[in-house]
Amino acid sequence: MIVKAITLAGGLAAGIATSQFPEFSQQYAQRLGGAVDELGQVVADFDATAQSVGLSRDDALAQMSGTPFMDRRRADMRATFSRHDTLSTALIRLEGQGPFMRAYYLPQMRDTQIAKAAWAAYQPAVPLNFAGALFGGVGFLLGVLGLGLILRLLAMPFRRRKIKATAT
Repeated sequence: MIVKAITLAGGLAAGIATSQFPEFSQQYAQRLGGAVDELGQVVADFDATAQSVGLSRDDALAQMSGTPFMDRRRADMRATFSRHDTLSTALIRLEGQGPFMRAYYLPQMRDTQIAKAAWAAYQPAVPLNFAGALFGGVGFLLGVLGLGLILRLLAMPFRRRKIKATAT
């Protein structure tokens, strides 16, 4: 009886948690768009400055050397260009997608800075739409099955002793 109650509680907790995914993923996608816009401005400014003196991006980066500061700044700009490319690709995949496709593209939501910012501003809510109900239902089932399996595995050594004790 206690195992069933714990399993039910685990299922409810998982259902509540997964029902929040549609809204959280929407907020993540919005923040991702903002980050891409901001990084895009930095990239555009750098490229415009390089072009104004007749340099390509790579040539301008190559000229950023000679002092520890310039070497560090070159590395920072390369990291900025790389992050902009990575986040732009993720945004292309997530933009305009509904909650089910955002779940499919969940690996695109791996930027920790954006996830932390989205989580800090996130307000849990009761989802009163189909997506929230479906995510909640799937989470409930996964929680019940997962916790039930874990509890059964943990109980196995005790059941064997009980069986052996009654067999003798």
